[in-house]
Amino acid sequence: ARTVHIVGAGVAGLAAAVKLVQAQMKVVVHEATAYPGGRCRSYFDRAIGMTIDNGNHLVLSGNHSVLGFADAIGSAAGLVGPDHADFQFADRESGERWTLRINDGLPWWILDRSRRVPKTRLREYLRLARLVLTKDDVPVATAIECSGPLYQRLVHPLLLAALNIEPREGSAALAAAVVRETLMKGGKACRPLIARDGLGPVLIEPAIRHLREREVDVRLEHELRELRFTGENVAELDFGGDTVVLGQDDVVVLAVPTHAAVALVPGLSAPQGYRAIANAHFKVEVPANTPPILGVINATTEWIFAFPGRLSVTISNADRLMDVPRAMLAQSIWQDVSRLSGVAGDMPPWQIVRERRATFAATPGENAKRPPPRTKWCNLVLAGDWTATGLPATLEGAARSGHRAADLVLSG
Repeated sequence: ARTVHIVGAGVAGLAAAVKLVQAQMKVVVHEATAYPGGRCRSYFDRAIGMTIDNGNHLVLSGNHSVLGFADAIGSAAGLVGPDHADFQFADRESGERWTLRINDGLPWWILDRSRRVPKTRLREYLRLARLVLTKDDVPVATAIECSGPLYQRLVHPLLLAALNIEPREGSAALAAAVVRETLMKGGKACRPLIARDGLGPVLIEPAIRHLREREVDVRLEHELRELRFTGENVAELDFGGDTVVLGQDDVVVLAVPTHAAVALVPGLSAPQGYRAIANAHFKVEVPANTPPILGVINATTEWIFAFPGRLSVTISNADRLMDVPRAMLAQSIWQDVSRLSGVAGDMPPWQIVRERRATFAATPGENAKRPPPRTKWCNLVLAGDWTATGLPATLEGAARSGHRAADLVLSG
């Protein structure tokens, strides 16, 4: 029987595996580490004595690939959020607070001052259309004016979180895709969803369970060392201790991080620049009125997520914070969190998680290097948020790439 070997058990690889198993394909999953999930996983942290995620990933209700994946593995109920697309924001400098309330359906909220961002005018929203209409992939600053209240209070934080790069330098094509799939579709596509019990329990562990229940062989600590090619095909997978010889109908879905893919696939075009993300976690009694997500401007902190017994912070484009001493960084973030959440007192138990190569740098130049899922080898397909998905490196991009790789296998 035809076997599909999926190399890499991050969201892209797992999404591909789940879709292929639905189509009754024989699937084997190989993961280099002892823990599936890649950059989307949970682990028990001894410093704060609780389970935390290695990154805070926000899912929006319009992220159909992630939600489809969660649905297929029976865990969609674990993604929770408000009934409507309400986003609370705070300005650390001025102390101002406001709620962005995006209505369902056509975006008439931009006509209503009580719903839109304070101090913004209708024409600023209409100017955003230029971003969506940009034909060539240019920096965002070439496509739209990067100033004014709407840019500072909504467009900048939204694009910074989605692209993980200073928006001015970011790819207008990727920024446009984000705006098109969220703000332009109205509130039904913009409801924020959080994995309250953690990303691992909601997206990764149920996926592994789902696959194993369907007799999929999930091999952890099984690192691919080399792909061996014969003519137009991958012939062997060398895992160091053992080698898998592929049958003539077998297929490989390579769903590994960029640097690993470049080392395995000769002549592969891929983004080379990266951007970092910093996360902080504080073990605290969370006040009852704390919003599940708070967007912050004019501060080190960018987003504060409220979980049971914990406040977590995400800071994008965080290369500048990679070498700051951990305790100093934690103290600086805690000052923001304490002031904005109303939790007074000394810094509670904390943890800083920094990911140097969190995403590829979403510039027009790096975006152009992203490879398509098809390769020049007949039985080798690529998946991963760094491949040419048309989206930035997000959970949705990862899941979409996995689904697309599965579709290519099934159609081939």
